[in-house]
Amino acid sequence: MFAEKYPNIAITIDAGGSGEGLKQVSEGTVNIGNSDVPAEDKLEPDQAAELVDHQVCVVTMAPIVNNDVYEAGVTDLTKEQLISIFTGETKNWSEVGGPDEEIVLVTRPTSSGTRATFQKYALDGQEEASNAAMETDDSGVLLQNVKDTEGAIGYVALSYLTGDAGVSTLAIDGVEPTLENTYSGDYPVWTYEHMYTKGEPDEVTKTFIDYIMSDEYGEQMETLGYGVSSKMTVTEH
Repeated sequence: MFAEKYPNIAITIDAGGSGEGLKQVSEGTVNIGNSDVPAEDKLEPDQAAELVDHQVCVVTMAPIVNNDVYEAGVTDLTKEQLISIFTGETKNWSEVGGPDEEIVLVTRPTSSGTRATFQKYALDGQEEASNAAMETDDSGVLLQNVKDTEGAIGYVALSYLTGDAGVSTLAIDGVEPTLENTYSGDYPVWTYEHMYTKGEPDEVTKTFIDYIMSDEYGEQMETLGYGVSSKMTVTEH
C-alpha cells in the first residue's frame, strides 16, 4: 500500500461529489480533485483550462435490480427498454417480460456525476426521471434501497458489487457489465475516473498519482472493481 511504501507522505481525504472536488482543486484548496466527469462539464471554460487531467482508472456502471425482479426473469434489457424505464415511460415490470409489479426507481440528484455518466451512455442523453422518496447520491445507500425494495432498479459502479451485494446486475443488449466487456468496448456504460491538479502536480502529489496509475496498484484496483486505463482497447464510446 502507498502508506507503507511512502511513510513520510500524509494523505487527507475529504468526502464530496465530482462537482465539489473540481471546485476545490480549481480554488487551490486541495492538491487533487477527483471526478468521474470531465472538468469541462462542471467548471467554466477558463477554470477547466487551468487543470491537468490524470485519467487514473476506468469506472464501469451497472444497472441493478432487487433480486425478486431478476428471479422473475428480468436479466437483460435492451437499451430502449432501459431508457423507457429510467425516463418513467415504462412503469411495470410486466411490460419488459417481468412480473406484474410496479417499477420503483432509485434515483440520483441532478448534481451527480454518476447520474450524468449514466444518462449520457446508458440513456443516450435523455433525462432520468426523479423519485424524491428514493433519491440519493450515496451509492451505498442506493444499493441498500434497491436491495430492500421489491421492484426497485438503480445503478452503481462495479466497485460496489465486488462481494455479495444482495442485488442483481442486468445485461444491456445481452452484454454483461464486466471489466472484460468494458476493456473490449462491448459494454457501453463506463467513464474514466479523473484526478485533476491545478497545473502540473508538485513532486509529492505526482508520487501519489504515479502510484495510483502503476501496474503494481492496477492489480489491486481490479480486485476492487475498477478498470485499469492502459487495458482499454477503445478510448471513446
